[in-house]
Amino acid sequence: MATAASRTTNPILLALVIAVVGFVVARRRSDAQWAVGFRAYLIMGAVILAIRIVFRAVLGGGDAGHVLFTLPQIPLPKAAAGIRLGGPVSLEGILAALYDGLRLAALLICIGAANLLADPKRLLKSLPSALSEVGTAVTVSLSVAPQLIESGRRIARARRLRGDDSSGRRRLTRLVRRVAIPVATDALDRSLTLAAAMDSRGYGHRQQVPAALRRAAGSLVLGGLVGVCIGTYGLLDATTPRLLGLPILSVGLALAVAGFVIAGRRLRRTRYRPDPWRGAEWAVAGCGLLIAAGMTWLGRINPADLNPSLQPLTWPALPLAPVMVVLVLGGLPGWLAPPASVAPTPHRNRRVGATVDLTRQPEVVS
Repeated sequence: MATAASRTTNPILLALVIAVVGFVVARRRSDAQWAVGFRAYLIMGAVILAIRIVFRAVLGGGDAGHVLFTLPQIPLPKAAAGIRLGGPVSLEGILAALYDGLRLAALLICIGAANLLADPKRLLKSLPSALSEVGTAVTVSLSVAPQLIESGRRIARARRLRGDDSSGRRRLTRLVRRVAIPVATDALDRSLTLAAAMDSRGYGHRQQVPAALRRAAGSLVLGGLVGVCIGTYGLLDATTPRLLGLPILSVGLALAVAGFVIAGRRLRRTRYRPDPWRGAEWAVAGCGLLIAAGMTWLGRINPADLNPSLQPLTWPALPLAPVMVVLVLGGLPGWLAPPASVAPTPHRNRRVGATVDLTRQPEVVS
């Protein structure tokens, strides 16, 4: 869905992408606390859209076309040639900022939905051993936003339980002092706890590998990545000789894979409860690939439907084929994916008013 959003500036299709993603999240998100922050991504998308429009209006809204209003213009020195503060703001410039901002917001919402529906830590178990460090960095980066949302919700709930009902301007003035610092502290504490848990389980333990083998692995990976870059450029540039295209790309991929295999010998891991790959997983992944391929193909056939014209100004069209691709293929995972597992709710002891979690295992003291 993110690939589909990146291929179009049609506001109708982008709004449809956001709506379909919200539908899938509503149907298949779990009851975990980190999976209930979809509204925060919607708010961030709206903020991005507003900032994009304001910046376009202030930093040169365009004087060609239908001028909506004129802002006071601030003269700048000659060193800032090409930059304008204020001046006339046209309808075409505002619409261009609206289309680009909506596309960026749709990309953010799609990535946020992926973080809410799928646990990034599960991806770490499926990566090759040679990519463990890179996979850890990617997993941490993908987990930052859900962890911050969860910390913010937990701290806001604690404030309400303590009787803090401040709202409006008073709430905004106390945001940094009472919310931002506790949220950052809580996120840091949880990160340290995760690091300690990974260290206690021996994560990152390396085997003794000869220096010559390490140099060979690094050389193969580096040479393979250079070959991939050259081959990709050769495929994209029509003026490049064919020898620098697919052949170099294939050789580069082979060298990189060989380097990854050799580098993977430095780490020995065991997999506990590996994730199965069944028909539902294939169906969801297939829907994503079909959406990306379908929107790319439709964009080459009729790009005017996916990118409405601003010069001259025209109404965005409602193309049937892209709508069906986004609506049908994008909404199918809402039914094809299995329902999220619901955690058992803890029982309450009515006599003493205590909460007892029957799913908790007894502690063993050695």
